[in-house]
This record gives sequence, structure tokens and C-alpha cells, in this order.
Amino acid sequence: MSDLLIKNTRPMGGATADILIRNGRIADIGQDLAATDLTVEDAGGRITIPGLVDAHTHLDKSLLGYPWYVNEVGPRLIDKIDNERKVKRDYGLDAHIQSMRQALQSVGYGTTLIRTHVDIDTDQGLIALEGVMETRRQLDGIVEIEIVAFPQSGLMRRPGTAELLDAGMAMGADLVGGLDPCGMDRDPKAHLDTIFAIAEKHGKGIDIHLHESGELGAFSMELIFERTRALGMQGKVAVSHAFCLGHPDWNMTQALIDTCAELDVPILTTAPPSREVPSLRRLRTAGVRFGAGVDGFRDTWGPYGNGDMLERSMLLGMKNNLRRDDELLWALDVCTTGGAKSMDREAHSLEIGGRGDVVIVEGETVGEAIVTHQPRKLVVTAGNVVARDGKSLKERP
Repeated sequence: MSDLLIKNTRPMGGATADILIRNGRIADIGQDLAATDLTVEDAGGRITIPGLVDAHTHLDKSLLGYPWYVNEVGPRLIDKIDNERKVKRDYGLDAHIQSMRQALQSVGYGTTLIRTHVDIDTDQGLIALEGVMETRRQLDGIVEIEIVAFPQSGLMRRPGTAELLDAGMAMGADLVGGLDPCGMDRDPKAHLDTIFAIAEKHGKGIDIHLHESGELGAFSMELIFERTRALGMQGKVAVSHAFCLGHPDWNMTQALIDTCAELDVPILTTAPPSREVPSLRRLRTAGVRFGAGVDGFRDTWGPYGNGDMLERSMLLGMKNNLRRDDELLWALDVCTTGGAKSMDREAHSLEIGGRGDVVIVEGETVGEAIVTHQPRKLVVTAGNVVARDGKSLKERP
């Protein structure tokens, strides 16, 4: 953590002010602030926003640095999963190097907090987890990385995976992951009982990928709710994607949304244009914690994406038909302060006492900054300048 004075900026597009960061926290926001013995940065009248938050990605999967991957994979989820395992073996993919490349690219775009799902399976064991944990260690002070031990290839369908997840949690993973308990393992009771038991054993939270749509996804969510309530894990279980919340049956989805609010189950979206997704308006109205992420990009699953969470806030706005400038602020909140809250980080905001994670962006208004998402002028993590003019100060491997 460091001390820093940012002069001549417009916090969230408002009146010009200075921002003083001491010991990694925002100590003051006001006019003509002065301090001695610390670094001073002049924002030149540009807008400052909170550090961007990528609440759902896969740092171990990226093919950044490799030649273009020609994707000829089948349409099913299992096709993509099986193909990915093969490519990792064929390429000899190093999860540490690849996670460093993606994380530092995201830092250049202004991301200061990441939740990454890391594959654990009976083919590669804990190798990917070890690699991403080393990346987390090396990037301490540059970007905060939270790790989910993730059974991408299934849990019950691949005996031995549960034991590996348990070992991964003992190694230092932050949360237990799950994946489509009906569609992937076809044994939702065993799948959910297993991951909840591992989480309870280690005193950790859960983040479950739920691609299942419609009534099948609603059934899985009800089973998740049942265990969350029974084990007293309110606020400790998140659901990623949650495509079933985009189903056109309003009454069914509203009941699920209301239960998310009751049990404090955060929803984490990637706002893909190809799928029906949870409604930002409805989750916001219900008081459900809501975060967003870039998912995987430039990997065996698909070619799209670049790690820019400011661009993702634009895509979230487009997917939710947000057109007014005040509505665009909702989308940005999901990708900054709201996303951090979905990860139990309460003080990730531009206010006195907030964490000193700030990004200086280009634009007359915050809305223009979101829509044009020009290169970030400056990125600050806990008072440390970590990127300038769209590039991380630490070079990618």
C-alpha cells in the first residue's frame, strides 16, 4: 500500500476535486488538497472511477501469446470441455505464464480485483492451481486475485475430483466451485452435497457455474437454496451465469430472484449476447448483489474478449437495454463497487475510507467513458500506480 495525491480530477464525472490516498485508503476528497512527502499525479481534468472488478474469469485458460487458435469444436458443453483438456496437454500450457499474461492485460484496462475459476481435474491434478497461486503471489500489490477451485470436467462423473478439490482448498483456494449439477454430473444431490461439504469443512464460500436454462436451471437453483438455508450459508454462496433467471416465465424467475435476495445469493454474469441473462433492473430492484466478469477469452472456448471490464459494462448495458446516462451508471456499478460487494469487499468505492483503487478514464461524462472505453490514463491499486496509458507497468511474460 502507498500514499498518493491525485490532482485535478472529476470523481465519477462530477466537480473537479483532488483525491488523497494514504496507507492504501482514500483519506480525503476535496478542493486544493496538499500533502508533503508523497507522489502527486495530475489527472488533467479527467474522470476518476473506482477500480474495475472482474468477478468471473478463467486465468488458467487463456491462449494469449500463442498463435491464433482455429476453433473447430462441437456445439455441446462437453465438447468444449473435452477439447480444452486435450489442447492443454498438446500445448503444454503453463497456467502461471498464461494467468500472468491475462491478469496484467486486465490491469492495463483498470481491473484491480479478480475472481478466477481454476480447473482442477483428474488429468492435471492441482498443477493449474499451483500456477495461478504463484501468479497471485507475484502480483500482490498490483491486482488482488481470488481463486475458486473449479471442477470444470465434472465432479461425480470423474471419481477422484472431489478429493482434489479438497486438497486444493487446503492449499489456499478461496472458494469451492461447482458446475451444472444436473446437466454435467446428472446427479445433482451428490454434486451439491459434495461441494457444500467441502466448503463447510474448510469454512469457505461457494461459486457455482449454472449454465442450465429454464426449468432445469430453476430446479438446480432451488436445490442450491435448500442447502444454503439448511447449512446457514446465507451470503456465502454465489451463482455464476444463472441463465435460468433470463427465462421468459416472469413468475418463475421472480420467485428465484426473491429467494436470492432472501438468502443473499450473489449473481455473477458475463452478459453474453448469445444467451438470455439475468435482468440487471430486476436484480437491482430486489436488492440482489450483482457482479460481472469477462469469462474466458482468447481460449479454446471462443475468440472474443480482451479483459476490459469498462467495455464489459457497455455490453451489460446493451444486453439490458440501458440507454439513459443514469442507467449506464448502474452497469458501471456492477463492474466496480457492486461487483466488489458481490465478492464481500465492502469499501471498494470513491469515498473517504474506501480502498485506494482508482482508474482515470477519458470522456466528458461517465457514460461517454463507458461507451468509448478509450485507453485508461492511469490505474491505481491501493495507492500504487500500476498502469499508464492502457499498459501495465509490469511487463507480461
